[in-house]
Amino acid sequence: MSIFERYLSLWIALAIVAGIILGAALPGVVQAIAAAEVASVNLVVAVLIWAMVYPMMVGVEPNALNGVLRQPKGLLITLVVNWLIKPFTMAALAVLFFEVVFRPWIAPEDAQQYIAGLILLGAAPCTAMVFVWSQLTKGDEGYTLLQVSVNDLVMVVAFAPIVAFLLGVTDIVVPWSTLILSVVLFVALPLAAGIWTRRRLGSEARIEAFRDKVKPWSVIGLIATVVILFGLQGQVILDRPMVIVLIAVPILIQSYGIFAVAYAAAFAMKVPHRIAAPCALIGTSNFFELAVAVAISLFGLNSGAALATVVGVLVEVPVMLSLVAFANRTRARFPA
Repeated sequence: MSIFERYLSLWIALAIVAGIILGAALPGVVQAIAAAEVASVNLVVAVLIWAMVYPMMVGVEPNALNGVLRQPKGLLITLVVNWLIKPFTMAALAVLFFEVVFRPWIAPEDAQQYIAGLILLGAAPCTAMVFVWSQLTKGDEGYTLLQVSVNDLVMVVAFAPIVAFLLGVTDIVVPWSTLILSVVLFVALPLAAGIWTRRRLGSEARIEAFRDKVKPWSVIGLIATVVILFGLQGQVILDRPMVIVLIAVPILIQSYGIFAVAYAAAFAMKVPHRIAAPCALIGTSNFFELAVAVAISLFGLNSGAALATVVGVLVEVPVMLSLVAFANRTRARFPA
């Protein structure tokens, strides 16, 4: 492992602190970055995520994609967890905490907003960052791509009905531009670039040597993304720390619980680790661009729902890094 990967948790912790300081000291710079958006997708963050995803896409062997469906267990676990379990457990936890446990400290109207935001998070499985988590666990590139692609297709038809059902409303407006642009930016284009790069390099030896050179940029992109995300939300953290903590509680329980369900199912079904780790991580991570965009369109920029989706962004990276570390420590317990 490189020095970046070996001490990744330290770099992320420093990035979080640097982001909060940046947001407080240079708000103009942060606002300029925040303003660089198209269809609720921040272009600066998009470039950094692209840098994270591209090295993994170089490892995708197009001819190997034909054989991934011969191992359907990992895909089945991902689909069941993401669409039959995760949205409903997130809604249940949100109601439990904000209508019962936290009731003495949260006004009823604010509680409903936070519940709505958490439901939006629970119904949006990750599209881009899962490639980073998969790479850090030495996941199968082709199979990870398959899982993300299938989830994107399901999301097109299932996201709005599930959210509408859980929120009890029928006028959910899915920001299709955000959904489509994210899939193009974070899946289609990096995949095309990766395949083109493989063809230009030719031999496997040259491909591996190239991947070793570009791999550090994936971690650098992750660290820079964390700095920006925490810079964008630094003032919120400083202004409303207690609310942030309360919202984070059900998100943390949901994240570790969903990972445990998926990872245990993969272990019980004897799924190889290179497939088991990504299939558990994809359900744990969230498509925060979509969740934030829908929260803003439905409830407004300064709403409690939008704040709840933003807390999901803040919690995700530290949580996912801890799960990546756990998956790597338990690799030997799974089939090779």
